[in-house]
Amino acid sequence: MSPEVVTARYTIDPTKSRFTVRAFATGLLSGLGHNPVIAARDFSGRIDFAPDALVESSLTLVVRADSLAVQNDVSDKDRREIERTMKDVVLQVEQFPEIIFESRQVSGMRMGENLYVAKIEGDLTLHGVTRRLTITAQVVPGEDAVRAYGEFLLKQTDFAIKLVSVVGGALKVKDELKFAFDIVARK
Repeated sequence: MSPEVVTARYTIDPTKSRFTVRAFATGLLSGLGHNPVIAARDFSGRIDFAPDALVESSLTLVVRADSLAVQNDVSDKDRREIERTMKDVVLQVEQFPEIIFESRQVSGMRMGENLYVAKIEGDLTLHGVTRRLTITAQVVPGEDAVRAYGEFLLKQTDFAIKLVSVVGGALKVKDELKFAFDIVARK
């Protein structure tokens, strides 16, 4: 008889968590552009964590697309324009209000007493397109909480997102975006 796998369920605490996206300017006038850091202000989800059998673990994350906001120190005018373009033109938040990640498979290994490295493979639905994505996370379990942090890259065009370009293409946003997360979830 095999031992029973113990899985703990945690709810993501958005007040203690951070989820950001960094976009990068390119083109002839890229020195005049911004490399905005965008933060998700409204997200939720859960982590099911099985420390003795990571394959039994899972992650679900839902981000309200209209909650994304510029975090850089930019003028109010630039902030409004970047956020308007991001929400209305790039993400089309009226049509696609949620960004959802649901894990399909988790693997990894224990690196120390309270540290795991997890490879989380799942489906990311963004801008109405669902693609398979693999994320590597450092996972730190505690008494009543678990923390997962890491970074990953993705291309906007993989999700049918039109790349932003101004001044006849002399200033545009690179296709590749860098995501960073530091998620705290509580029992």
